[in-house]
Amino acid sequence: MSLFGRSSRSQLTFRPKKSSPSGSKGLPLKKHIDATLGSGNLREAVRLPIGEDLNEWLAVNTVDFFNQVNFLYGTLMEFCTSSTCPIMSAGPKYEYRWADGMKVKKPVQVSAPKYVEYLMDWVESQLDDEAIFPQKIGAPFPQNFREVIRTIFKRLFRVYSHMYHSHFQMILKLKEEAHLSTCFKHFVLFTWEFHLIDRAELAPLNELIEPIVFRYF
Repeated sequence: MSLFGRSSRSQLTFRPKKSSPSGSKGLPLKKHIDATLGSGNLREAVRLPIGEDLNEWLAVNTVDFFNQVNFLYGTLMEFCTSSTCPIMSAGPKYEYRWADGMKVKKPVQVSAPKYVEYLMDWVESQLDDEAIFPQKIGAPFPQNFREVIRTIFKRLFRVYSHMYHSHFQMILKLKEEAHLSTCFKHFVLFTWEFHLIDRAELAPLNELIEPIVFRYF
């Protein structure tokens, strides 16, 4: 998939923005997310609205978080190259190797930009698969839906980990810290609310995560 250019840094995107699932509750739930985020109440923004289906809620939010990470990484693409980041890592203690269980079954070492490209391609293929993210009203979610969601969030978290550990000085230089912080807090609160990422996976950013969780939970 081709990368998209920009007329200004704020318009840079890694790939086209994904639309939320078009099921019976997709659009109302997306409006609810936008409204609660607009109020500044991140804790309320992650809670399952009363009477709503959990899988629908997870699906709509997954698309939103994919778009957020896509945009944030897009602003750093020119600084995250195979030369600057030959290994996908989150500091010296954490290296991420790519495997999707299908085309690549044995984890392989790749550069950070190549890892993110593979990751985003994989997530996008999940979002586009109607057997996993049903588009038709009333179509059921698969039995393994929660497992797929957990894998998506685990891998999106790795992009946050890399951005914070390898590109934070550039983030400060670009004056993107506030936006990154808000997106990351929203991501952390959502994953914590629905237990989507194992504690061990969160270790690279524990120093950032613990104050967020302490404040809101």
